[in-house]
Amino acid sequence: MKLIVMDMQKGILNDELYNCDGVLKNVKRIIDTARDNSVEVIYVQHDDGEGSGFTAGDVDFEIDDEIVPKENEKIFVKTSCSAFTNKDFASYLEKSGDEVLMIVGLMTNFCVDATVKSADERDYGIIVPEGAISTVDNDYMDGKTTCEYYFNEVWQGVFADCVSMDDAIDIIKKA
Repeated sequence: MKLIVMDMQKGILNDELYNCDGVLKNVKRIIDTARDNSVEVIYVQHDDGEGSGFTAGDVDFEIDDEIVPKENEKIFVKTSCSAFTNKDFASYLEKSGDEVLMIVGLMTNFCVDATVKSADERDYGIIVPEGAISTVDNDYMDGKTTCEYYFNEVWQGVFADCVSMDDAIDIIKKA
């Protein structure tokens, strides 16, 4: 199993996110549990390109200080929604031989969704912990409803096993 931490970057983590503080706390708990149980933690960052204010060298691009990667942890940068568009990321996972990915982070209806579905297309088992994903309000749903919709309706049983935080922690401990 590998833990994939999606786009937990300073420029995205803000009060516009549904349950921002709770999600950050839950992601930190999952990362700490993964590290304590020798589950590899892999970070993915989104890069909007030069001049966007959201690219390498920009403060908003940096991973949040509370969950900063350790020196030996891998970081992959993507320029579109799915982490699998980074060929090095896809190749690294394929070569690792791990068949299960736990995916946490941002944004539920964009990068997390695209990565979950791309992982499913590659026959990975996918686990998404409740309370470890988030997004912002949109024209059709608030952030809470969007997260619940993807967690319970779109992914559950089709693309992923969507589990409680406690179950996610137990899964990591047994990995």
